[in-house]
Amino acid sequence: MRDLWTALCLVAVLEGLFLFVAPGAWKRAVENLLGLPDAQVRRFGAVILALGLVSLWLLRAA
Repeated sequence: MRDLWTALCLVAVLEGLFLFVAPGAWKRAVENLLGLPDAQVRRFGAVILALGLVSLWLLRAA
């Protein structure tokens, strides 16, 4: 359970870092996402999810 909380904290740090360093770029990215169809955003999310799971598996297997 501690690993889960650590991972969630790391996500918060990374999200905060992006918002702090490049708020304009983050806003433009969100605006671009709003213009995409739901199916395309869902596919993009699925790819990110799969990459994250594979990366996590590789890190835990090492």
